[in-house]
Amino acid sequence: MTSLPFADHPAHIQAILQAALNQANPQTAVRQHLQKKGSHLHIGPHRIALGDGRLFILSLGKAAVPMALAAVDVVGETAVAGGGIIAKHLPETALPLPAFIGSHPVPDEKSEAATTAVLEPLAALTEKDTVLCLISGGASALFTRPHLPLAQWQALNRALLASGCPIQAINTVRRQLDVVKGGGLARWVAPARIISLILSDVVGNELAAIGSGPTVASQETPAEALAVWQCYHVDRFLDTAVAHAITTTLQTLAETEFTPPTNIVANLIIGSIQQSAQAAAAKAESLGFQTRLLTTRLEGEAREVGKFAAALASDAPSQSATLLGGETTVTLRGKGKGGRNLETALAAAIGMAGWSQRTITSFATDGDDGTSGVAGATVTGQTVKDGETAVTYLDNNDSYTFFQQLDTAGRGPHLIKTGPTGTNVNDLLLILNYEM
Repeated sequence: MTSLPFADHPAHIQAILQAALNQANPQTAVRQHLQKKGSHLHIGPHRIALGDGRLFILSLGKAAVPMALAAVDVVGETAVAGGGIIAKHLPETALPLPAFIGSHPVPDEKSEAATTAVLEPLAALTEKDTVLCLISGGASALFTRPHLPLAQWQALNRALLASGCPIQAINTVRRQLDVVKGGGLARWVAPARIISLILSDVVGNELAAIGSGPTVASQETPAEALAVWQCYHVDRFLDTAVAHAITTTLQTLAETEFTPPTNIVANLIIGSIQQSAQAAAAKAESLGFQTRLLTTRLEGEAREVGKFAAALASDAPSQSATLLGGETTVTLRGKGKGGRNLETALAAAIGMAGWSQRTITSFATDGDDGTSGVAGATVTGQTVKDGETAVTYLDNNDSYTFFQQLDTAGRGPHLIKTGPTGTNVNDLLLILNYEM
């Protein structure tokens, strides 16, 4: 076996991560599941006659723009009666549908206004009409019409994120308190048919959790939302009055009759971390690494996952690449700046301090990790020189500052800066061992 030099690890990491991103390309994923043949549109296994009614395209999430561009290109602009795009970022170039910016991870006035703007034209559809919904990660915050006043809704979202609550549980609460979630969008456009193509950012691809399931007939109840609230002690991150208002709203909703939508044709997963992790593994193999893809269901507290990654690195075979996909959570203890991937990487760096010939990379496929504005970080055995100082940064949830100071001092690069990637399929953890 030809020895892979440790000095080449930046190029190797970049190539492996790029392979993951290429696989998660939203336009490619849409085109693979959407075809126009004559006067019929094939959406996965489903076929609709374009002349029988109107077609609306609604694209929601961090990948909303490329997904919408691909769909309109396949269908043709003249065949689209209307719809809209809600994304975190918009290009300067013109788009084929009305486009709006929302806020993520905490919704704001822009999210509410954008949601209203795309919903109102869809309020009087008929049973002959079809809504093609394109959903990607981030839709939960970008697309919202809460039962709560906005300030309380924002406070709740911040509290859920701070509590260490996993995304599935966060969305259990969101679905109960938002008109458009848990099948709410499907109810809004009824009696029109609705079909969704979904780029999953949720471990396990649970449909109701992706974007909080706007086109999924969730059977959850307010009681389940209250159980999440109590399990993760969400109220400790809220003012007493706000916490009381939220629980009162949940109790009131529990008395409301629930009508599940009946106009949902299908919800189709068109991309997820599984495919991206497999593509990354294949690239690592082609570079000459002995490659292991351990799981695409990685979850847990970020700092504990970082320790686990260091333990895996210690036992990794020589000249090997070990990959894990999923998404961690962070319980806020301090007031620093960072994100789940940076926190994972810092905990891993502490665990592997002093080791040679190994790297650990924790990477957000959307290019935006927490509050940091970066995609993640790569660490080596030389990243942490003073374990006590590093732990102080970790305890203050200030991983970004730790890595930024090292990079500024010429002891990097550690931070991975991609900008928005236009996709979002969870996170990737990559461990490289160059020892022979």
